Amino acid sequence: METAKYMVTGKEKVSIGAFPTRGGDDLNKKEVQEKLMGENIQKMAALQERLYAENEHAVLIVLQAMDAAGKDGTIKHVMTGLNPQGTQVVSFKVPSSEESDHDYLWRIVKALPRRGEIGIFNRSHYEDVIVARVHDLVSGSQIPQELITPEIWNQRYRQIRDFERYLEENGVTVVKIFLHVSKDEQRDRLLARINEEEKNWKFSSGDIQERKYWDQYQEAYEHLLNHTATPEAPWYVVPADRKWFARYLVSQIVLDTLEKINPQFPELSPQERAVLAECRRILEEDK
Repeated sequence: METAKYMVTGKEKVSIGAFPTRGGDDLNKKEVQEKLMGENIQKMAALQERLYAENEHAVLIVLQAMDAAGKDGTIKHVMTGLNPQGTQVVSFKVPSSEESDHDYLWRIVKALPRRGEIGIFNRSHYEDVIVARVHDLVSGSQIPQELITPEIWNQRYRQIRDFERYLEENGVTVVKIFLHVSKDEQRDRLLARINEEEKNWKFSSGDIQERKYWDQYQEAYEHLLNHTATPEAPWYVVPADRKWFARYLVSQIVLDTLEKINPQFPELSPQERAVLAECRRILEEDK
């Protein structure tokens, strides 16, 4: 599947309303779920093994979305076939008192994947230009008041671009995915969490309060796409109204990323090969 059409590189200004929230009309749902998804996961697992063995590159997958857009399900279904030893998932919630005592990227840097690993951020540093902007959280933060000016958001966009360029220049490939769900679909999913007993645990009354800010969040995401997408660290706007399609598209994006990195198993030196040969001889004679 071609993923480029879902990519935002920052070269042109975009409108969030121009992106579809529903995809997959040209695909067979059964074939995707029973065949294509599995094929992608198998290829991803093989490439992850090489990534882990090579121990040079790292991949950071950033997932952002409105509530109930499917972040948890995407992580579960897309990453299910990967080796947990080389994969880590970090969920970012309201900053702790210790985190608030530091700059907003401090907790992000602490959670970055090591070389050879795939890291998945369920929410991320982008909360500090989304939720913080919608609810004006900076006004009540510990940032010096003289630094809280109308320019603070443009400054943060620049800081994030610089941060992600720094990661790229140090071997960390950043993959940024926005699960784009419609307001109607979000309502249906929130209702399902109320009406279906087995989903009650997922429901939070806070989601209803946040829904009142739908338009402000859409505007914040549009600003984010236009100010933080770069050719080196683009955004992918994934239609998320159909969960099966969103998961398949995300798997394809991750697969494309790993194939572009093209990690290789380390080659042994002549001395190391000689040691292997000697070890083989000893084991074969030990009967």
